[in-house]
Amino acid sequence: MLRARPGYAPLRGGEQTETAIWGYDGRVPGPLLRIRQGEELRTRLINELPQPTVIHWHGIRLPNAMDGVPHLTQPLIESGKSFDYRFIAPDAGTFWYHAHHYSSEQLAHGLYGPLIVDERTPPEIDQDILLVLDDWRLDANGAIQEASPGAMDGPAHLTANSRPRLDMPVAVNDRIRLRLINAASARIMPVRIAGHVPYVVAIDGQPAEPFPADASRVVLAPGNRADLFIDATSEPGSVTPIVIEDYGQRDVEIARLVYDAQARRRANPLPAPRPLPDNPLPARMAFTDALRVEIPLEGAATNAMVMRRGPDAAGPPLFRVRRGRTVVIAMSNRTVFLHAMHLHGHHFRLLDNLDDGWKPFWLDTVLIAPERTTRIAFVADNPGKWMIDYRRLGYQETGMAAWFEVG
Repeated sequence: MLRARPGYAPLRGGEQTETAIWGYDGRVPGPLLRIRQGEELRTRLINELPQPTVIHWHGIRLPNAMDGVPHLTQPLIESGKSFDYRFIAPDAGTFWYHAHHYSSEQLAHGLYGPLIVDERTPPEIDQDILLVLDDWRLDANGAIQEASPGAMDGPAHLTANSRPRLDMPVAVNDRIRLRLINAASARIMPVRIAGHVPYVVAIDGQPAEPFPADASRVVLAPGNRADLFIDATSEPGSVTPIVIEDYGQRDVEIARLVYDAQARRRANPLPAPRPLPDNPLPARMAFTDALRVEIPLEGAATNAMVMRRGPDAAGPPLFRVRRGRTVVIAMSNRTVFLHAMHLHGHHFRLLDNLDDGWKPFWLDTVLIAPERTTRIAFVADNPGKWMIDYRRLGYQETGMAAWFEVG
């Protein structure tokens, strides 16, 4: 059971006054929900907020009725009412849940939490550490500033698990699975683990062929997740910073690996990590019969997209597609701003610019560079009405949305 209600969080740390937030069970992040792959998650959301809400299960390929999009997949949960969410998790990985009504306001107040689906056969690790990253806009008294369609001005505070900085105790030659979630509503998070070689083993909850992170860093768009395997190979008693790069023209230390002065997990590090078990995603896509869709992004809205203001109006469907057919979407960003796009109910491949293949990983959220076209492909194998969300980065506005139907 989850209760969406007001609470308090020590966002500024130390002796500073705690910040009034909205959170699941009154805290942020909300409770860690954890199940095993193939198991059923059941939870009842009780709304104790002064406005309606719903939960979207970000990255989960679940039944359409459980996706948490108001007016499209379910009615709003009014104040004092409840709704039962129930679904089987087909994929193992790192996911999260968050409010999907008046999204900027409710996310900015802390309505999100992590969801971990464990592999049936767990990987060989010594520690499983979760960092939920966020960017808060606070006034001088530590109160949350109201979301606005303008730029994100005013003091900003980065947190990991709602704290200004976290210390994570490790022993020499530990293998750590570090799960990163970017829960910021409109901020890119370039995360660097100094002095180590983190291996990326999963992106957006889906396994990837392990590869070393370039320059020991990963870049997370809003909503992105990354699972890293890190071997703790520094000296006993040392401290390794984990930083968010180029935040306000400076690097911000958000967490630290703090080595025990005596303990050693094993004599030598473990061998290079093996791939995580595959999730049941399509092995191939049929492009000859693919449905091809173009979405221009220009100005505040387009013919294909509508501004998600007020009661989350969805507009007409962007397209309808037969179940099992491949869909290719070309998103042309005709602005000078970065956008982030999230696809509901499916994962997609990012197509190469030369149309000669795709990137060797799955995504559910992608950055669209200014004045560039990004193309994605997926198999429309999940029936129902599914949302496509877009957000201009650096702004707290709700963004744009469209939907499509798989029949």
